[in-house]
Amino acid sequence: MFVSVPATSANLGPGFDTLGLAVDLRNEIVIKPSKFLSLSTHGEGADNPKIKKNTLFLNIFNENYKRLTGGRSDNFRFEFTNRIPISRGLGSSSAVIVAALSAAYTTAGVRYNKREILNQALRYEHHPDNITPAVMGGFNVACVEGDRVYSKKRRLPDYLKAVVVVPNRTISTARSRTVLPKMYRKEETVYSLSRAAYMTALFMSESWDLLRIASKDKLHQARRMKMMPELFDVQKTALKHGAVMSTLSGSGSTFFNLVYEKDAQKIHDALQTRFPQFRVFTLSLDNHGVITKS
Repeated sequence: MFVSVPATSANLGPGFDTLGLAVDLRNEIVIKPSKFLSLSTHGEGADNPKIKKNTLFLNIFNENYKRLTGGRSDNFRFEFTNRIPISRGLGSSSAVIVAALSAAYTTAGVRYNKREILNQALRYEHHPDNITPAVMGGFNVACVEGDRVYSKKRRLPDYLKAVVVVPNRTISTARSRTVLPKMYRKEETVYSLSRAAYMTALFMSESWDLLRIASKDKLHQARRMKMMPELFDVQKTALKHGAVMSTLSGSGSTFFNLVYEKDAQKIHDALQTRFPQFRVFTLSLDNHGVITKS
């Protein structure tokens, strides 16, 4: 059995906890029946004892496998290949949640649709901006009503690429939320609401050249970027060299740049030259979301 989940970039500027898209950087898990539990981890986090234990994955998998099989507790070998940088704002935690749920359904032999996986994922991640594109792929606008995620997806064209800048330091989601105010001025709220709505319309109509305007934000982005001030220069450099939009990915520290394919190498090189201490990836966008094979 095989499970593959893409990385995601959430918020996209003004779409705080609401907007997100998937990029083709995938964590993969091979699952085999075994006489006893065993696991191996390769790639990102392989040298981190906490990551190697994959506690979050195993807890979610075991809980749901028992639920789906009427209480059975079978053993498996899990082989993890991690490509999504950890704690960098590319949805690594959401990828683990979605992978564990999809693996539980697949190994239990229970048929499911992606909407069911998404609603189950909401139990473990209460904001839909990362889990939705991880499940569905593409660009997604999502909201939560009760215990359900309501979302709309737009496929992304091949002529767009993502150039992501991954700093050598983390910004934890929990810590980054502490720098946000408990109350916002009406003007700030309206500013970001209007741009989130406008951005959704632009993605749905493929009006890419207006995203520079729509991706501006006054709720969270600048406040979080102050925790790592060089991110302002990352954004400035990407836009100067032709990025369609440049936004903090999730809570950071990664910066997401949407670019035309013809400009991708130029923007990649400019960012890598300016920030040699950071990792820079040029990636395709992902329209598939989670993939499972029995």
